[in-house]
Amino acid sequence: MATSKSILDIRGKQLKLESAADVSPFITGVDPTKLTAIYLGGNSIGVEAAKEFGRLLETADVLQLADLGDIFTGRTIEEIPAAIQALLDPLSHKTSLREINLNDNAFGERVVPFLTPFLETNHFIRVLRLNNNGLGPAGGKKIAEAVCKSAPTDGSRSNLEVVICGRNRLEDPGATAWAKAFEAHRTLTEVQMPQNGIRMDGAEALGRGLVACSELQIVNFQDNAFIDVEMDEEGRKAVRAWGEAVKNSWPELRFLDLSDCMLSNGEGEVPPLLEAFNDPNTKNLQNLQELRLQNNNLDAKSYEVLAQAVTKLTSLKRLDLQDNDDVEDNEHLDDIAEHLKAHGGKLIRTEEDEEEEEEEENVEESPEGAEEAGETPVPLVTEEKSTFETLANLMSKVHVS
Repeated sequence: MATSKSILDIRGKQLKLESAADVSPFITGVDPTKLTAIYLGGNSIGVEAAKEFGRLLETADVLQLADLGDIFTGRTIEEIPAAIQALLDPLSHKTSLREINLNDNAFGERVVPFLTPFLETNHFIRVLRLNNNGLGPAGGKKIAEAVCKSAPTDGSRSNLEVVICGRNRLEDPGATAWAKAFEAHRTLTEVQMPQNGIRMDGAEALGRGLVACSELQIVNFQDNAFIDVEMDEEGRKAVRAWGEAVKNSWPELRFLDLSDCMLSNGEGEVPPLLEAFNDPNTKNLQNLQELRLQNNNLDAKSYEVLAQAVTKLTSLKRLDLQDNDDVEDNEHLDDIAEHLKAHGGKLIRTEEDEEEEEEEENVEESPEGAEEAGETPVPLVTEEKSTFETLANLMSKVHVS
């Protein structure tokens, strides 16, 4: 167990905690009034054990971070509601709370009513992690509606900045509800919703809802379907909505992942999204550093548009086009590769390119060397640990009054 005066950390111990007595060794000597972070992830927590942790949290009035991810392995659907309620109820009114991680808990729709009171009540969290919870369309809709209710109605600024809600089978009903939540919380800087079975209507709603979020920096909607290849122009409305959003709404955008999103029908069709990258009126992409467009049925005409666009994307360092058509033999892609290489970037066409990139990263100079050169290494925030680990490293040093 890693503990300090302000952090309780038992994550990854694979403990099976059933009772208050099981919890006691880990909280004895912990002063809840000084607790800024609690990490319980990677253990199996029963109802009585959860209640004991809940009693500790009742007076944890400077708590900033609660890691409750993956804490119900082996637990029955009858146990989980009471256990999560015991942990969340004490956090509902914590004005100090900045981040909550509920990833990898098999909630399903049945547990949603025990989550929504916390999500509606706590207006102070900045980072919400709900990845791989089995919410389904109806559960995802209810969660999104609760988040929407937590948005300020008096014109003040929302505190919510990061939402991670992937692998939850939200489908169109859940996606449409989340679009409304995003529109209500205009302060979002990071939204990740990959692998949710979202189709055209839901994708269109999300594109239009996120238009309100002018501070977006990181967007990941990998593996959701944006078009219906059997439909006419009406079937392209989602791609058009996202093209308009990219063109007009996100001046701080640094990372965009729309891989496996079926952006094109593969018959020479150039997605409106790509045309937005090359539109002379587009002024919102000067900060874009990484663009992932794997497996989207793109072909030579799309590559021609991208070849023109990359000269305008002055910050672009990585373009991933794996699993599209004819990526290994196309003159426009050759031009893109040369342009990015000349500017310190890289085009990823194949798995071999990606492996080569990883090898290069393993041998590049250390952060100390970069600092000596007057550069601060700031990796792109693209994965699940984006904000969580950064905050964790700071928790023992930061006090929020």
